[in-house]
Amino acid sequence: MNRVNLHTETIGSGADLVLLHGWGMNGAVWEAVAETLSSRYRITTIELPGHGHSPYSAEVLHSLQDWANACLTVAPEQAAWVGWSLGGLIATQAALCVPHRISKLMLVASTPRFTQSDDWPHAVVRGSLSSFADTLCRDPQKTLERFLALQVRGSTEAKSTLRRLRQDLSQRPIAHPDALDRGLHLLRKSDLRRQLSQLQCPTLWLLGERDTLTPASVAEDIRQLLPSAKIKRLPGSGHAPFLSHPAESISALEQFLESSHE
Repeated sequence: MNRVNLHTETIGSGADLVLLHGWGMNGAVWEAVAETLSSRYRITTIELPGHGHSPYSAEVLHSLQDWANACLTVAPEQAAWVGWSLGGLIATQAALCVPHRISKLMLVASTPRFTQSDDWPHAVVRGSLSSFADTLCRDPQKTLERFLALQVRGSTEAKSTLRRLRQDLSQRPIAHPDALDRGLHLLRKSDLRRQLSQLQCPTLWLLGERDTLTPASVAEDIRQLLPSAKIKRLPGSGHAPFLSHPAESISALEQFLESSHE
């Protein structure tokens, strides 16, 4: 069986903690988080298929489960997982697939369904991600720039966050166009709402109050699907709270990691 060995970086010591970035990005976005938490946790940053230094194979990476499996292959045997945006969707799928391997799940600006439907209004307008897919093949760089702008829209720290995102993106190879296309497909088509109640580990949903991609208003929808969910909203933050509001974001992650859950 063909297998894609994703790129990972590990620092620190202690209990294992996995970090997954979002669509079009790379592991560099987690540097501040990893550095801060590495004094108490062993941090494994995984770069998604075709992103950063990770290879991509369209033949073996079709579904959300395929992407989750690729991450599980290189992840510690048991760990708490943090997933941002698309990374959160993948982390959720992994926790549903192998619950014994994921002790806690922290979803940053993520949701079980990213696109709107009649019964899921607090999400991205249906045509928005489709327009990204339409322009992606013609101009991947321009499409990424548009997406970066959306991630910081509304944030009180929009300019500095956009500058940081661009800096992080430039540190490593740009994502493979086929991986970007498949990642957009996963964002547009994936729907984990029905399975959400099957999660066996404690969950924290970290939402930006000004996020235009994962509206904070989705909080009550998540709570209805998963009453045990812990939800934290960060005032002034857009889609990348750990970059625009690092102290508040890291504090929320630390409190959740250190808390006990029955």
